[in-house]
Amino acid sequence: MPIIKSAKKALRSSTRKHEANLEFKEKLRDSIKKANSKTINKAYSVIDKAAKKNLIHKNKAARLKSALIKKIGETPKADKKSVPVAKKSIKSKTKKSSK
Repeated sequence: MPIIKSAKKALRSSTRKHEANLEFKEKLRDSIKKANSKTINKAYSVIDKAAKKNLIHKNKAARLKSALIKKIGETPKADKKSVPVAKKSIKSKTKKSSK
């Protein structure tokens, strides 16, 4: 057990983070196991969030997503609502007047 006050605070903090990480890893495992053609986008999202939080390495995330594709046999289809549309900006050309 820590004696110093800051070490006690660090222990409490790391315990909370550890529990949260375990819960998220369990969610990750469940989403991968239950993934099918309808829920693959949700599984992708959970995998990407785990990689962003450094719970898994980015290469492992890529491997997991690749394995899901092989398991299910089709590529995920993006929702039309979630795909941003790039808008072209129109710049007006103005001539600088010289004196």
